[in-house]
Amino acid sequence: MPYIIEVVLEKNAEISSFLNKMIRDFNNEHSIHHRKVRREGSKQPINIIVMDEDKKWVGGITAEVYWEWLEINKFWFDEKYRGKGLGGLLLEETERIAIDKGAKKALLTTYEFQARSFYEKKGYEVVGEVKDYPPGSSYYTLVKSLI
Repeated sequence: MPYIIEVVLEKNAEISSFLNKMIRDFNNEHSIHHRKVRREGSKQPINIIVMDEDKKWVGGITAEVYWEWLEINKFWFDEKYRGKGLGGLLLEETERIAIDKGAKKALLTTYEFQARSFYEKKGYEVVGEVKDYPPGSSYYTLVKSLI
């Protein structure tokens, strides 16, 4: 079976799109859970934004609920708003909404230099660590039971 290998050393939307489609098709064929979550409306987004008195965005959280899981994707606050309890309030509200949407567990990732200790104080447990990613640091996967 002859073949040609081409190396492309820059971003390539066409290659990325092709591989995404092939992986999606494979997963759909082998996993009922993947098929179900790709139906319209199966992933339930949660987006919360915090604004200052001038309505400037100073923090927020984005997440999705699917497979009875809450997956937290992005969570950030401007430095001057940290340490005031806002992060905890946002996380609790996100978890409450997720439970209402059927989530039983939560999942997120964070770097060592980000918010690992914050999440652990909120009941999240480290279930995975990639050491030296980036060099000199670690990348963590954390989970929490919501019910």
